Parts: sequence; structure tokens; C-alpha cells
Amino acid sequence: MSLTPPLARRQDGADPYAWLEQRDSAEVLDYLHAENAWLEQQLADQGELREQLFEEIRARIRETDLSLPTPWGPWLYYQRTTAGEEYPRHYRCPRPADGSLGIDEAGEQLLLDPNLLAGDGYLDLGAFSISPDHSRLAYSLDTEGDEIYQLYVKELGTGEVIALPFADCDGSMTWANDSRTLFFGELDDTHRPHKLYRHRLGEKDAELVFEEQDGRFFLGCHRSSSERQLILLLASKTTSEAWVLDAEQPQGEFRCLAPRAEDHEYYPDHGQVDGQWCWLIRSNQAGINFALYRAEESAPTREHWQVLVPHREALMLEDFSLNAGAITLDLRDNGLQVIEVLPRGAATYRVQLPDAAYSLHVYDDLEFDSPAIRLRYEALNRPAQIRQLELASGTQTVLKQTPVEGPFDADAYESRRVWATAADGTQVPISLVGRRDSFGRPAPLYLYGYGAYGESLDPWFSHARLSLLERGFLFAIAHVRGGGELGEAWYRAGKLEHKPNTFGDFIACAEKLIEGGYTTPAQLAISGGSAGGLLIGAVLNQRPELFAAAIAEVPFVDILNTMQNPELPLTVTEYDEWGDPNEPAVYERIRAYAPYENVVAQAYPAILAVAGYNDSRVQYWEAAKWVAKLRASKTDDHLLLLKTELGAGHGGMSGRYQALKDAALEYAFLLKVLGLA
Repeated sequence: MSLTPPLARRQDGADPYAWLEQRDSAEVLDYLHAENAWLEQQLADQGELREQLFEEIRARIRETDLSLPTPWGPWLYYQRTTAGEEYPRHYRCPRPADGSLGIDEAGEQLLLDPNLLAGDGYLDLGAFSISPDHSRLAYSLDTEGDEIYQLYVKELGTGEVIALPFADCDGSMTWANDSRTLFFGELDDTHRPHKLYRHRLGEKDAELVFEEQDGRFFLGCHRSSSERQLILLLASKTTSEAWVLDAEQPQGEFRCLAPRAEDHEYYPDHGQVDGQWCWLIRSNQAGINFALYRAEESAPTREHWQVLVPHREALMLEDFSLNAGAITLDLRDNGLQVIEVLPRGAATYRVQLPDAAYSLHVYDDLEFDSPAIRLRYEALNRPAQIRQLELASGTQTVLKQTPVEGPFDADAYESRRVWATAADGTQVPISLVGRRDSFGRPAPLYLYGYGAYGESLDPWFSHARLSLLERGFLFAIAHVRGGGELGEAWYRAGKLEHKPNTFGDFIACAEKLIEGGYTTPAQLAISGGSAGGLLIGAVLNQRPELFAAAIAEVPFVDILNTMQNPELPLTVTEYDEWGDPNEPAVYERIRAYAPYENVVAQAYPAILAVAGYNDSRVQYWEAAKWVAKLRASKTDDHLLLLKTELGAGHGGMSGRYQALKDAALEYAFLLKVLGLA
């Protein structure tokens, strides 16, 4: 048994650990295996605790359960989970004539069982798309974690499965209304969806419909809410362009609604307003918070757009949903999600909710003619609920709440919203939860952050997190700039030349939690994944003394080298987020905060880094190089561990039980390094 950690060979030159980028070489694999073995050795004394945590978390989850059925046409569609199985099975049964959601087990049909398809390996189900006539299922599978999918079509009447003979697919599958024509996307060498193909079942080949040449733009195709149109969307981080096709005429030509113009983002849908078929378009042409426009079905191009919901300075229009009876707006007001309903022939209203801080979105807009939609609602201390909203009246009914097995009382936990002050005076929100008896004195605290791409970390409930809260932890989310919690301006204030605000905000949140008596540096653990891993790496270099432990999941820590390699997946499209380091000023700007470049000889807290060998978004070597440089540079003896999932990608191992084991490992690591095991 090794008593010393692996020490990576150091090369001369600007990037001393660049050799770790030699995928599949014996030396690289030996090093990654050695790091995995070192992790298991260092956590060997936590084996019993890891198993205890796993069983604790597992005991809270209802392992055998039935999802809420979704009515569509003559069927109810739903999923079943069974104890011991990693993946839910997909079913349908005849729709009851009385309009209820009762399951007819005698008429139940098994549509797909991913457990049989996965075996003991990785499996991600991409598309799961029933044809409009309900006779076929189109689905796609990724068996490596590299987000490259194989396409399949299942004849639901006979059970026959056909593997479509196309390679390098992005996993998308969109039906036309003839239930025979499928549209799917193809990936280029940088893993960008760049081509759209049209395939008619029974034919050998597929026809190229569209090719996107600009490396900044991703291509995608979907059906409109009305089911009458197909929408081809081309989008970069700052600009979009949409082409549309009548779903009844799949052999026709797509037409463009508005040619792309730099910094103009617009997202169309097709439905009804006042009983008339029309296009609705969410666009930022009038301001960064977006407005909603209407265009006649026969005249959808930009010059015909008419304002339906104007741009509002204080409200971000994040999305909208269409239904025959209403338009539903997803808004963001002072950091909170708000749903505003514009029912046909009635006054506009806002959906009322019980908690001060929460997560809320349209879960399912059901059939276009349905008088109701479903909302998903949860809070840090409240398990997710599926609520049915009657559009005309605003009446809500809780249809299903995610159960927590065993003793659980939501009122035993307190959720708070506090604000930190950044160096420039900006107020930064923090969402915080813990047992009521964990407040009032410094407690171990787990602080999570992301802060990129305008993504919002709205409060969410976690069965696994209860294992920390029950041990006296507080859990907090730092809603730093670069995310979208306070609208588009909040996002823009944490990207490109403003990226340092993200790191400063996170440090300000940590300082607020310490100064407020919630925790101490010796009890504070931080965590983030992907671009959030970049955040963790940057703040560890800047203020390592503030933290006792850090977890970095698939961390984007080698940003300077990655952004200089346009052959890697995502690099070119990421220029709009981080900048192009081929420009000298941008190079220096990124270099000033890049985690890998800024590792220095100083004491760091205990660190656990997790990578996926097949990750196509953040390459495995980013975490490996970062850990190697930390191990050679740091002046402390705190634990430094690297775990590389050799059969997984960006999202880690597939399967629900594996996810619980990963959480148990991370929690055991925290309890060990914080002296709480």
C-alpha cells in the first residue's frame, strides 16, 4: 500500500503537465488509476460511514414509485421506478373516459426498459419521442458518457426495434405530423450540433436539410406548442436565428423568421391568441429583459412583429408557454421566479405560492387544448410538488409531492434569504437552509456556487442533503453575478471582462456567512461543478484561508489552454462567454484568474476533484493537471484527492444508486476533513 500520493511527472515548458492530455496512453491511464487508488486508500477508514450515508439517503427515497401520468391523445404516459433498478421504466395505458388519471394495469404497455439496455454499463436516454399517431417511439442512447447517441425507432404495435444507420448524432429526434418523417442533428468534430437531417422511415439514407457553418452556433429542432409547426433554432451565446416548417408538409423548405443580427436573440412558438393561429416571439430587440411579440401565421417575419407584452426594466421575461386558453409568462422579479398568466378573455394574474424563496417552472403544458398546465414547485426545505393550475381561474391543486420516507418534518428546517455586499457595493443574494436548532451559533456550512451562462441556481430540495443538515450543517447557495438570478444584467455583469465579479461575489458571500456568525473558516466547505469548478479553483487561489474544504466536480480549471484550442468541443462558441484569448488583452485577462495558471506555493484547504474520462465538455485532463500542479506546489498537508470516473462523462456515472454512492463519498470526505466523522 502506497504511503505517499501520486506525483505526476513534470515537463519543462509553459505547461508542465500537458502530457496528461495524451488520452489513452499507458502513462496517463496509470496515473489516473494511481490517483483513484490513492483516494480509496485515504478514505478507507470512511468505508463504514460511506455505506451508512448511502443507506441513509436511500432510505429516504421511495424506490418503487409511479410518476404522475401525462394525458396525451388516447393514452396516459408515465414511468415506474422499482427498488434495485437504476432507471425508470416507461409505460402507457388507455386514457380513462372519465378524465381521471387512473392507471389501467390490465391495458398497460411497456414502452422502454433502460435497465435491460444498460446492463452494468453507462446509459443516458436522450430523446424519448412518441410519434403524433402514437404508433412509434423514437429514442436515442449514449452508452459511453461522451454525448454521442445511437438512434432507434420502436414499432409499438409489434415491438420491433430498428437502429437507424447514422453516426455522430446529438441525440435529438423530432417527428413530423405524418409520423414517418424524423429530423435529427449531427455533431461536428468539436461536438457541436451543426447539421439537421430529414429521414423517412423505410428509406436507407437521410437528407441534409441545414448546415450551420459558424462555429459559435448550435443547431436544434423541436415541435411548436400547437404541434402544427417545426422550429429549427440556431443559437450562440448572444445571437439566435429561427427557421420554421409546416409539420404537415415535412418535405417542404424551412423559412427564416428573422435573419440573424449580432446580439439579437429571439425564440418563437406557434399557437393561438384570441382564437387565431399566430406566432409568438420572445425577443430582446427592445431591451435586455426581453419582450413578447405576435405575428400573423401568414406573415411571421420580423417586420410584422407586434408588441404583445412590452419590455419591462424590472422584470426579466425568461420564457413563455402557449395553450389554447392562455399565455403563461416565466418572469424573474428581484431574483425570484414568478409565473404570470394571461388567460383568454380574463384579467392577467400571478400564481400565488407559500414560501419566500423557491424554485418554480412550468413542468408540463399538457395538450394544447387542455384547460390546465402543471407547475413544478420546491424550496430548500420543501420536496418538489407537481401542481395543476387551472388557467381560467388560477386554482391550484397539488397532484403529487415527492415523498421523503421515514421521519421528516419540513417545519423542522428553516430557509433564509440573506444578502452579502460585494467590493463594488453590489448586493448579492444567498439562499440558506438548516435545522432550526443549527442557527444561532457557528455551524459547519456547505456553500455552493456556479455563476456562468446566465444559469440560475434557484433553491432546490435534496434527499441526500438531509444527511448533512441532520448532522448540524447549514447549506447555502451563493447567487453570484454571471448567473441569471437577477436577470440579464446580472448575467452580463459576470462574463467576459466582468468575470472577476463572479469570484469577488462568492468571496463576499463566504465572508458574510462568517461575519454573520453562521460559520467559521474552519467549518466552511465550498463546492461547484463545471464552470462552477472554475469558480472554486479561482477563489481557492485568491482566498484559501477562508475555506476548510472544497469539492470541484468536472471543474473547468484549465480555461486558458482550453480556450486556445479551437479543435476542442465548445471552444469557439465559448468565446462569447469568456473571450477569445488569441486577442492579447483577453489572454491576459483570462490568465489573471485561470485556476491552473495561478496555483502557487501556499497552503490550500482539503480538496476533492472529480472528473469524467469521457467528458466532452470539460476534458478529464483539466482536473488531472490542476491536481498535479497543486500537489507539487501547495505547502500544507491537507488531503488532496482526484477521482476520475473512467466510464462516465460530464454528468458522472448514470443510474440513481450510483448517484447516491457519489454523494455518500463526497459527504464522507467532508465529514473526515472537517473532523466530524
